[in-house]
Amino acid sequence: MSRDDRNKTGLIFNIQKFSVNDGPGIRTVVFFKGCPLHCRWCSNPESQLHRTQILWNQKKCRNCRHCAEVCPLKAISLLNGHVHINPGKCSGCKECISSCPGKALELEGEYRTVQDVMDVVLQDQVFYEESGGGLTLSGGEVLSQPEFAMELLSAAKDKGLNTCCETTGFSAPEIFDRVTGQVDYLLFDMKHWDPSKHKEGTGVTNELPLLNMKHAIERGQTVLPRIPVIPGFNNTLEDASCFAGTLHGIGAARCQLLPFHQFGENKYSLLDMDYDYQDIPSLHREDLQDYLKILIDSGIDAFF
Repeated sequence: MSRDDRNKTGLIFNIQKFSVNDGPGIRTVVFFKGCPLHCRWCSNPESQLHRTQILWNQKKCRNCRHCAEVCPLKAISLLNGHVHINPGKCSGCKECISSCPGKALELEGEYRTVQDVMDVVLQDQVFYEESGGGLTLSGGEVLSQPEFAMELLSAAKDKGLNTCCETTGFSAPEIFDRVTGQVDYLLFDMKHWDPSKHKEGTGVTNELPLLNMKHAIERGQTVLPRIPVIPGFNNTLEDASCFAGTLHGIGAARCQLLPFHQFGENKYSLLDMDYDYQDIPSLHREDLQDYLKILIDSGIDAFF
């Protein structure tokens, strides 16, 4: 990898070490910022915009108005004790963060070079070797920053690391092929089997993701479709049956079910965003046994 390649930058919002749920073995997960989907239940709403954002913690706020006073672009306003940050105006200059006496503001998202990220990833190389783990790229959507993703994957391969990618598959096929061609293991989100329902829940239809998933399977890649089971969206037994038919249609023999959870609920208030699934109870494995059975009885190796 050349010096220019090492200095290529991408926008990420987290690097999570010692993950055991995002591919085989112990892994380091790099979360990309920016996603073409806007899932109504998204557990990482800070991942959606391809730009830095300021988070506001109401519990730490002293209502001093200093952030609004120092903002050079007047992107901050206060109403009824709430700080509102206009993402269309905010430049991410961090003047408000550095001047906040209560430390109620923090920046979400930063530009990092390939070398910066790899320096963190390689700190745990011994654990990857012992467990069969490696590097996982997640998001957001990895395919929204294809050049950065490809350089990271190339750097990982140069070090002999196993590579994994968690993706929605929503990209032009040529970009999908270029990026995923360097991936050992694909975790493929499958939101809905029906195009119109998929668009209702995510903002886009599912034809492109299904096309890319089918192509990846046909060229012999290791692909694990993962279905987030969401109340009121895709959690009926009819949905389970239709998912099974769709999986068979693209040549997939297995899938993982991801029961709906509320781990990301607090992030919406920090981002001053509405959350459509506020107070909706989480699902648990015992709630989805019939759902699981339908998939298994249909010949799909389904599991949690």
